[in-house]
Amino acid sequence: MKIIAYTYTDPLLESIPDETDWGWEVDEIYQDVGKRSQLKQLLSDCKSQAVDYLLIRRLEELGDSVEEVNFHLHQLETIGIAVIATEQPYTSDTTNPRTELFQLLQEIQRQQRSRRIRQGHARNRLDASPPPGKIPYGYRRGKGKYTIDRTTSGVVKDFFEHFLLYGSLRGAVRYLAKKYSKKISVTTGRRWLTNAVYRGDTAYINGEIISNTHVPIITREEAAQVDRLLRRNSRLPSRTASAPRSLAGLVICGECRSHTTVTCATMRNQDKEYLYLRFNQCSQIPKCRAIPYGQVLERTITTVCHDLPLAVAGMNFPQLDAIKSDLSCAIAHEQEILDSLPTLVKTGILDPETAKLRAYKLRTEISSLQSKLATLPPVNLRSVAQAVSIPQFWLDLSESERRFYFREFIRHIEITRQHKSWELKIIFIF
Repeated sequence: MKIIAYTYTDPLLESIPDETDWGWEVDEIYQDVGKRSQLKQLLSDCKSQAVDYLLIRRLEELGDSVEEVNFHLHQLETIGIAVIATEQPYTSDTTNPRTELFQLLQEIQRQQRSRRIRQGHARNRLDASPPPGKIPYGYRRGKGKYTIDRTTSGVVKDFFEHFLLYGSLRGAVRYLAKKYSKKISVTTGRRWLTNAVYRGDTAYINGEIISNTHVPIITREEAAQVDRLLRRNSRLPSRTASAPRSLAGLVICGECRSHTTVTCATMRNQDKEYLYLRFNQCSQIPKCRAIPYGQVLERTITTVCHDLPLAVAGMNFPQLDAIKSDLSCAIAHEQEILDSLPTLVKTGILDPETAKLRAYKLRTEISSLQSKLATLPPVNLRSVAQAVSIPQFWLDLSESERRFYFREFIRHIEITRQHKSWELKIIFIF
């Protein structure tokens, strides 16, 4: 008994399947990629040699239309070959295979219609054209790419600048509503911050991103800073990212791990406010008492000025530089291959369709490498640490500005009580 298998792969939509993934002991495999030349070879070989079974994954692999599928099935059955679809309920050696085929015709038509739509979208991806759907606010659809809408792009740019300045998503949303009467939800604001379109890239539904397809609204450096701020804010308790006080969400109890809230107290007939850090869910008996906010802030500044340069000095910068160098070299290598594709097409080594597919894969790989490079700490971290280790630097900042810099370096602040006194320990992000 001889068993053969046939696969058809559209390179625009899928990768070549594993040859050993049939579950049968197959004597020979015919594989087509893009065109069906091997299917013709299969039919020719079956006329000159005895074959008992042909394995396919789905019937639609036998043609681009229902008519082609029927035609090739009829040829195979005339030769005397039993066709088995491993991913569909069809076997031509059953008592009534045509009934099974008739039941699959509507499914095949629907799948091939869907395939043609997906092929059209895939060709658009090869040309780096925008995907279908609503255009992001601040852009409009141009000739095969996004173009900046000058009437609305300024609103988006201002939104990003406010977020980069204060590190607060809710604050940036309120800022838009107040200045431009542009009301968006916090969820929409988060989508804006992570939208690849505003960075000059085009993202597709399959998760792949192509870089530098149109004019961006924010720079690469700003986009990297946005990502760092979002990662930083995700570690904080809910709603503390936009809190007005710089220590909000950072201070925890070193023993019960309870987070703190900033509370305000006033005395009757006095305008002066007294701020305290109160432990929310303290499990200690007796419970941890509130601590004056000003004392914790003063000691935090002193500790940062002393410990931050030491923490940065302990980082392995040579290793970090090596990682950045490797990523930069990989990006340069991929870009060199991408630049050589037009020459390969002119010399006839590659046909235009294959070159487009290769260019698309190279551009998505470059985008992935650039994303990894953007997540690494900035190279001037050591010089920044020296600059912010001066107490007067912190004292000259407003609370919102101080909040921004604290969260850039501090993961959390632990307070440990010792009888009537307390000690403060800062855990840095790096």
